[in-house]
Amino acid sequence: MLELRDLTKTYAGRTVLGGVSHHFKAGQFVAIMGESGVGKSTLLNLIAGLDSPDSGEVLVDGAPMSALDDNAATNLRRTRMGFIFQAFHVLPHLTLAQNVALPLLLNGQALERATEMLDAVGLGGRGGDFPRQLSGGEMQRVAIARALVHRPALVLADEPTGNLDPETADSILSLLHTEIKASGASAIMVTHSHAAAAKADQTLVLTRKGLITVANK
Repeated sequence: MLELRDLTKTYAGRTVLGGVSHHFKAGQFVAIMGESGVGKSTLLNLIAGLDSPDSGEVLVDGAPMSALDDNAATNLRRTRMGFIFQAFHVLPHLTLAQNVALPLLLNGQALERATEMLDAVGLGGRGGDFPRQLSGGEMQRVAIARALVHRPALVLADEPTGNLDPETADSILSLLHTEIKASGASAIMVTHSHAAAAKADQTLVLTRKGLITVANK
């Protein structure tokens, strides 16, 4: 589904990623760990096509991202990918239902799915509420619902539990795992948390020498 071939990335003369290669299997939930500054978020941005590698290639379903123009890359992200950010990025002026429905509106899909996803993440009946009425854990549930509402093939999560207490984090990760498996999606989660990584099917560590497999279920 996703293949990285010898990715390199340098900022201001400093090599952040040096020769990263890996093949991610379809339907797998993978956690990526590593020291701060090793390039975990940079790697997610390269996978999403939000940034370009200095060399190497990202292939989605066998097709190189570098071959896509801006419109095609945007369409790929909009239709095939879902994003969960540490800072939630829930829009405060929209209701919960409107926040979750954004990918559906962009893709011209039926909005009923947004209500289904709010139910799935335990926020049924609260579609008319606004983000200011939510706890941090509830906002992360909205972010998960929005990431999965359009049934993406690939979910990218950057420290999705970084702002949550351990109990809420465990609940959120269990929910994420359940929803990913139910939809048949693949997922890549960047995290510093060993407890979060334990929820994944596979754990990789990003080092200066590339990705190293440290655990499989």
